[in-house]
Amino acid sequence: MDDIVKYDSLHLAMFSGKGGVGKTTIACGFARRWARLFPNEQILLISTDPAHSLGDVLQIKVQNNALRLPDLPNLSVRALDAKELLLEFKAKNGKFLEVLVERGSFIEGEDLTPVWDLDWPSLDEVMGLLEIQRLLTEKVVDRIVVDMAPSGHTLNLLGIKDFLDIVLNSLELFQEKHRVITQTFKRSYTADEVDDFLVKMKHELAEGRRLLQNQDISACLVVAIAEPMSLLETQRFLESLQVLEIKSGGLFINRILTDADTDLDRYSEQQKLLEKFVELPGNQSVFIVPQQALEPLGSAALDNIISQIQKIDTVAIAPPPPIQWPPKVLPSFSDFIAEGRQLILVAGKGGVGKTTVAAAIGWALASRYPDKNIRLISIDPAHSLGDAFGAKLEHKPTQITTNLSGQEINADIVLEQFRNDYLWELAEMMSGEGTVPGAVKIAYTPEAWRQIVAQALPGIDEMLSLITVMDLLNRKQQDLIILDTAPTGHLLRFLEMPSALADWLAWIFKLWMKYQNVLGRVDFMGRLRNLRQQVVQAQKKLKDPNHTEFIGVIQAQAAIIAEQVRLTESLQNMGVPQRYIVHNRYSQDSSLDAGLFADQTIIHLPILPRSVEALDRIKGAANLLF
Repeated sequence: MDDIVKYDSLHLAMFSGKGGVGKTTIACGFARRWARLFPNEQILLISTDPAHSLGDVLQIKVQNNALRLPDLPNLSVRALDAKELLLEFKAKNGKFLEVLVERGSFIEGEDLTPVWDLDWPSLDEVMGLLEIQRLLTEKVVDRIVVDMAPSGHTLNLLGIKDFLDIVLNSLELFQEKHRVITQTFKRSYTADEVDDFLVKMKHELAEGRRLLQNQDISACLVVAIAEPMSLLETQRFLESLQVLEIKSGGLFINRILTDADTDLDRYSEQQKLLEKFVELPGNQSVFIVPQQALEPLGSAALDNIISQIQKIDTVAIAPPPPIQWPPKVLPSFSDFIAEGRQLILVAGKGGVGKTTVAAAIGWALASRYPDKNIRLISIDPAHSLGDAFGAKLEHKPTQITTNLSGQEINADIVLEQFRNDYLWELAEMMSGEGTVPGAVKIAYTPEAWRQIVAQALPGIDEMLSLITVMDLLNRKQQDLIILDTAPTGHLLRFLEMPSALADWLAWIFKLWMKYQNVLGRVDFMGRLRNLRQQVVQAQKKLKDPNHTEFIGVIQAQAAIIAEQVRLTESLQNMGVPQRYIVHNRYSQDSSLDAGLFADQTIIHLPILPRSVEALDRIKGAANLLF
């Protein structure tokens, strides 16, 4: 425990890692420790995860307004509401943005107004980071502990500064055009409030980058568990943090067995993996957090678990026991191919076993139907699908068997194609460059718009993944596609993406109708109409129970079950049907309240042996699910 004191000089401690490893538990315990250690300082525990579990773990109600804990009045807890923060940002800065975009395009001001009301992908990341920065720089609080989204989306958040830099540079070009025109006609130029806004935003971004990269103030503390996929994802996450020049403060390996007799199979695997965690490059301190007899919920349990953390430097290896497969527990899945399904989405809280379940479904159906082409696709930015098969998967599909292929969507590759197909021409159109012979070339703005559309707006990966999947199905290249999705909060964003994209395209069509005499580009608008039709069709297919099967995955833990209940309600409100929920790591001791999922069939996947190869685990899971 004494080794954790090295983090007490920090003012921003960010906890992330693979979904489901206990980030929220460790973050809550760490924040409570700081509050007791620094009674005269104001500590804030905050979540940037769209599907946060702070309330489930602390056993209190958590909302966007910071609430003080009754037993630690200097510790406040808050779950960021991105929509509310965005409304505040619009109210404060919207008029400057509208003026800038109007100065950088052919569009009149009133035609821009709808833009600010559209659903912008991933603004939760932008707003979250700006708010954390504001709280620290304005000294609203002394220290912040952040419960982050799972690692793939954490990297989106930490990389948002680069995206915003480019957008600001583009807005600066819009303003430069205005300055030059004013200078030409008036022979002089006086800075206006828009110039002041740009200076202020650039300063805030520079301060934000300094805050994140200042190793004396900030660190990202990585939480993991001693399982193969967690180790592999942790390794990739640490490498990405290094590229972003953000300090990795240390590794917290959660749910560690301290007694081999408890479960020799798990203990043997655990010790081997712990040794690999200790050997990861970067010289991070490695701490172990013991497995608790009961799920650590509430203040007393959180204080207890944080006091048990120990630093380790060496690991004793233990031999594995004989392999034993559990018996099948009925009911089983129905035959999805015989039922005519073309798309299966496997979803749930991070770390519940979505990837294992998705891989097992793919393996079982490909084995049963050798004449059908089945593809497994990961749309989670922190891909684990290849890890599940013990193979390296890439954006280009890889054959796992003769009729089963795997693919991990690379958003950068898909975005580049999307730019070539639509965005470059959209940039020219928005700048006002016409296609008719002799059209005037406009200085500054085409380059600025190209800079904007060249950026990988966080969240666009969800949209492009959806288009890619639907295109595969439309071209009948695959008989069945199984999606290993991102954790809950970002999965819901994926499901909402068709509506958001359709709204954007509708706005562009409306603009074109008004300005078509200037713009031309009839062929381009035809291609955009086809894209919109694809999006509308995608939305219909996602809600068609004869086309799409949605499968939730849970484990018998309070926070996981609570999140799945919320996800099931959200799906119901969106009109997305759900027949099945998989209870992963099922044992006779881990029962569920069947009333929570009265409309779903519970499929039990018992605890799998650990001392087997990755592919053997998938085959074993397939046999148990069908």
